[in-house]
Amino acid sequence: MSTKHFILDPTTLVQSALSSIPLTNPTASLDLTNKIIYLKNTSSSRPQVSIVSGGGSGHEPAFASFVGPGLLSGAVAGTIFASPSAEQVRRCILQRVVVEKGVLVVVMNYTGDVLNFGMAVEKARASGVEVEMVVVGDDVGVGRKRGGKVGRRGIAGTVLVQKIAGALAKDGASLKEVYDTARLVANNIMSIGASLSHVHVPGRSTEEPGARDLGEGEAEIGMGIHNEPGSERKTTDLTGLVKTMLSYCLDISDTDRNFLQISSDDEVVLLVNNLGGVSMLELGGITNEVVEQLERDWNIRPVRIMSGTYMTSLNGLGFSISLLKVVDTVLGNGRSMLDLLDAPAEATGWTAAITAATWKNRSTVAKEGRPTESGEIQPSNLRVDPTVARNALPAALNRVIAAEPNITKYDTIVGDGDCGIGLKRGAEAILKMLDEAEETDDVLIFLQNIIRVVEMVMDGTSGALYAIFLNALAHGLRQQSSSTPQPITAAIWSRALESSMESLSKYTPAQPGDRTLMDALHPFVTTLSQTGDVQSAAKAAEEGAKKTEGMKASLGRTVYVGGEGWQEVPDPGAYGLAELLLGLSDSGLKDG
Repeated sequence: MSTKHFILDPTTLVQSALSSIPLTNPTASLDLTNKIIYLKNTSSSRPQVSIVSGGGSGHEPAFASFVGPGLLSGAVAGTIFASPSAEQVRRCILQRVVVEKGVLVVVMNYTGDVLNFGMAVEKARASGVEVEMVVVGDDVGVGRKRGGKVGRRGIAGTVLVQKIAGALAKDGASLKEVYDTARLVANNIMSIGASLSHVHVPGRSTEEPGARDLGEGEAEIGMGIHNEPGSERKTTDLTGLVKTMLSYCLDISDTDRNFLQISSDDEVVLLVNNLGGVSMLELGGITNEVVEQLERDWNIRPVRIMSGTYMTSLNGLGFSISLLKVVDTVLGNGRSMLDLLDAPAEATGWTAAITAATWKNRSTVAKEGRPTESGEIQPSNLRVDPTVARNALPAALNRVIAAEPNITKYDTIVGDGDCGIGLKRGAEAILKMLDEAEETDDVLIFLQNIIRVVEMVMDGTSGALYAIFLNALAHGLRQQSSSTPQPITAAIWSRALESSMESLSKYTPAQPGDRTLMDALHPFVTTLSQTGDVQSAAKAAEEGAKKTEGMKASLGRTVYVGGEGWQEVPDPGAYGLAELLLGLSDSGLKDG
């Protein structure tokens, strides 16, 4: 677990975080003394049922950032992972939200939250305010045996209850309608979480009692949002982890955990929730895995898919899956669960931005197929011995693959470490293409096949430079193609390479001496033009790459990457290109 924090004092952390919310949402106000975020009541506001929620801090954006029109009317915050007091909640209900049409309190099923919010509800009722409370327990990680009289914990599925209730309240529904609908939603949600690590709470000891952190590749399934242990620990990959989590939710043979039966005929809302420490890139991959398994293994295709950060456990390195079974609200007037879920909410923490119309019109095909090519490659009259080409190029590509550890090491020192992997990925993809493509003696078709691979597989700066150079090379060769077939020669290659260098200079100012791949490419092209000898040209490229050791960079990431050690290593791009060219020369390639 990470124990580093920008704000070490937990009290300062909670207060400053709450203070930021009115800055980002002008509809929200702050009662800092009681740690309450509440909706401003303007004279133009139509009276509605107020929705109040809250709990311990550390679950942001839930709940304080859910305050806004169409969602919560008030949120009460405790200290980190601890319930707010009954007095805080009472003041929120009686002093900070509109009570004219009644108040619905939505709380997660944790003992402290239920007791403190429940006490405040009773005090408010004693004061003459009409108040109802819904307790959400959606966590299937806690089975019937373990939950006992307490029941299941509340986790991320709670936000769906809050959103639907908030939308219905804004629509002018009565307290009874809002309460009944919120209970209906709560009874049709199940969730399960998993994490790769426990979290550290600012201000606490770095060694929590009984909180042995997880090993490499080990996940805790059913972990709560307050660092509570899960139901099991398992060493598995993402596919296996998601499979287990969905089984917890959907396997009807698991009588301890199967609280809700969902069939392929049911409409289902899927929420994949970030527990705080998962990158959005990785969360996308997780969401894709969940959706694929739901459809493949359970024949469930969700009608709504929400993926994002809704209820966290500080910076928890995990995620949760929530499934809402869409059932009839019996409200009429088009106020279905989906309509209410899709309704807009002006709260910074609610990030589901796709409209109902867009969902209804979505394509029946989830993913596009392989794109068709815009046109066939135009043949030329330049001929190359296909045997020579197929022998020389693999030798060069395999040399690059073998050099990847060194290229990566050099790029880790002077850049971001991706150059070697990028070159290896490109080399492997070209090798695969050579195995699959039809044999050809047309050098332009052969080269265009390589270009397609480079453009599709190689990214970053190196990928762009190689793609530009190779496309310019193809253009230079085509300009020298005669009206009748002719063998390609070193002279033709040289002229085409020189024109490629000229084209490349339009897109990068790099020249020899700038510590880039140009330090290898330029001497190769120049020497080949002068001598017509591939071996001499490759040696010149190797010498050029070696000269970049100790050379101060004028371009590229090396210019602003700090640290030491760059003086002892060559430019990784120049070194990688030199290895490729040396591989060509070692293969015995002489000319065309």
